[in-house]
Amino acid sequence: MMILLSQIWLAVTPFALFIAEGGDAQSFDFSLMGMIRNMGKVALGVVFVLLIMSIWSIAIMVERYLTFSAAKNQSREFAPKVANALKNQKIDEAISLSDKFKKSHLAMVVNAGLQEFRAHQLSSDLSGEIVDASKRALQRASAIKISEFRRGLSGLATIGSTAPFVGLFGTVFGIINAFQGMRSAETAGISAVAGGIAEALFTTAFGLLVAVPAVWLFNYFTSKVENFVVEMDNSSAELIDYFLKQRGKK
Repeated sequence: MMILLSQIWLAVTPFALFIAEGGDAQSFDFSLMGMIRNMGKVALGVVFVLLIMSIWSIAIMVERYLTFSAAKNQSREFAPKVANALKNQKIDEAISLSDKFKKSHLAMVVNAGLQEFRAHQLSSDLSGEIVDASKRALQRASAIKISEFRRGLSGLATIGSTAPFVGLFGTVFGIINAFQGMRSAETAGISAVAGGIAEALFTTAFGLLVAVPAVWLFNYFTSKVENFVVEMDNSSAELIDYFLKQRGKK
């Protein structure tokens, strides 16, 4: 935060000094489009890169939100149905249910465990090795689903951490242009330095505008993934308990 405040201070200082010396502030268009029109090639390049990063982050946000919402809604519908099927010893029905809820993280985990268990269900003795094999199947399914949930989140983290520095790159060039313009400020007017000041302020603000939502939503989605992990761990533990009970009945 101190670094960003210092950037803004350095960008504003030449402007404030020039105004104090009698520059004409009305000679430059400080509207959004006016600042963009007066930007140099480097600043425009920085803005273009930040725009791509912004579009990328928005795409990730929308895709992850839809994925997580579908997983939550389908799992909420799947859980009581599969619990009722297992309670009635209908393993085939439980597997059939898990096949229908393909976007549910709980369905994927339960399906993996039940498939492994059913393969040995007709055995006269459900040994500890069979239960352990089912447990490993559950762990593999959980790991795969966690990896799917985390897809794209590293991109959000990268955008959130690098966007301010991309904006800083444009800010540095804007300040350089502002100081270069001050050499001719006495005769050229405020427009000599206003372009550099606009570049510095605009790229800094744009970098923050891209970074802040990316960081916030990265943290939000990460917490959602952690909740999903807890749900899958609980479902796996309950399923292992079910397998052990079935073993005890043999």
